[in-house]
Amino acid sequence: MRKYLYCEAGFVEKANWLPNCWVDVECPTQDDFDFLRNDLKVPDSFLQDIADTDERPRTDTEGNWLLTILRIPMKIHGSKVPYTTVPIGVITNNEIIVSVCYHSTEMLPDLIEHTRKKEINVPNKFELILRLIYSSAAWFLKYLKQINNEVTQAEKELERSIRNEDLLRLMNLQKSLVFFNTSIRGNEVMIGKLQNIFREKDYQNTDLTDDVIIELKQAHNQVNIYSDILTGTMDAFASIISNNVNTIMKRMTSISIILMVPTLIASFYGMNVDVHIESMPHAFSIIVICSVLLSALAFVIFRKIKWF
Repeated sequence: MRKYLYCEAGFVEKANWLPNCWVDVECPTQDDFDFLRNDLKVPDSFLQDIADTDERPRTDTEGNWLLTILRIPMKIHGSKVPYTTVPIGVITNNEIIVSVCYHSTEMLPDLIEHTRKKEINVPNKFELILRLIYSSAAWFLKYLKQINNEVTQAEKELERSIRNEDLLRLMNLQKSLVFFNTSIRGNEVMIGKLQNIFREKDYQNTDLTDDVIIELKQAHNQVNIYSDILTGTMDAFASIISNNVNTIMKRMTSISIILMVPTLIASFYGMNVDVHIESMPHAFSIIVICSVLLSALAFVIFRKIKWF
């Protein structure tokens, strides 16, 4: 699906392509590929690079074409890892601006709507790329808050009962934080590269560039804080689980020793040898009482040393 967006105090969708308009392509179909390759002459190698889900943020050139790959956050419903990042490629030349993303995200429609509400003018391709990075940083922060809420909820569940499902949930959220951290750092590096590429005075927007850098640093600091908190939480619950296992093993060992005392006495008196009390009228009761007393003594000792 593709949109032709022309900036008129915010991006306005047009019916057909115009020079210097932004062609936004999400989840491209074969018709979209034909349009990009045949009508706009977009290099096929660029489209293949963007299709790689593990592609890192970088720039590449081919003739007068420039490819800028960024990573943006995405929420996946019904997946074990609920948050991840995906590549988006911005392909530009002198009069063509194309963004290609092989996934449907919440960020791009939100960016378009934001420019309309605020009547933001995006005069050139460098500023469009900066706006994309700025929007990605804002969505990173939004998803980080959601991750923090899910971690808090999982902690409450673990406080009531430690289950494997809750621990796996925390582990998957930690994976999301790792993806976020790597992508944010990659986007930060891209700012410096893009400033070197677009050095002409017409492209300079110092205020916007500073805002983007500040927002990315905030997102980077936030993801590090949440990652440290989550790591500490998982370590704490791992220690709790280990301590619970040790407590259970101590109790099981104590019970085994207590039960071993009457078993040992019964074994001695069950031998086919002369035990000297077989002629006593209450020999069986005496043996049982001795077994019970010795077991009770063992129980009292284990209680004192807090094995029960």
